[in-house]
Amino acid sequence: MAIGQAATAAGLDRALAVRRATLLNRATIGWNVVEGVVAVSAGVAAGSVSLVGFGIDSGVEVSAALALAWRLHRERRDGCTQDDDRRATRLIALALAGLAVYVAVESIRDLVAGSQPQTSRVGIVLALLSLAVMPGLARAKRRLAPALGSRAVEADAAQTDLCALLSAVLLVGLAAHALFGWWWADPVAGLGIAAVAAVQAVRTWRADSLADTCCD
Repeated sequence: MAIGQAATAAGLDRALAVRRATLLNRATIGWNVVEGVVAVSAGVAAGSVSLVGFGIDSGVEVSAALALAWRLHRERRDGCTQDDDRRATRLIALALAGLAVYVAVESIRDLVAGSQPQTSRVGIVLALLSLAVMPGLARAKRRLAPALGSRAVEADAAQTDLCALLSAVLLVGLAAHALFGWWWADPVAGLGIAAVAAVQAVRTWRADSLADTCCD
């Protein structure tokens, strides 16, 4: 294949990857807006710090998706640059760090005060739905990251994976409280959510840019 033809093919492949990433990004925003509102509302009603923390994580994921939306928009308008990708990645890391601090403080406060949340069936159903949806969405995003050479896309996929993991942590905490009356399982699950978010925040902040000849 001639060099010009190869470049055109690569451009078409990249354009398709950008379109798919944009569609996944919009789906992420829509899902997490609904998930966040339901989780926070149910968490406040039940007095569940882990459920509220999960809802806030949905908000963090919306923030991450908006940062990625900005990065994709910049590429569609001006072409891909590593500076834009790096800024989007750093914004995602900061959002994760904020989540970790908030949930850790609230969880410790509930453990010390002995606050006992109510059982939340809505929270259990929400955690199950998230476990069913998030892993597939994360895999779809991660497949696009090498094609785009985008650490921001990879960080967004990691955030979606984190959402799935937090769903499992949330489900264990809520189920333990519902089945065995272990009130402390909820704030302990909250601490687990905070720890995972903190680790992911550090990894995202320290991540190097992906190699990509299309980005400067």
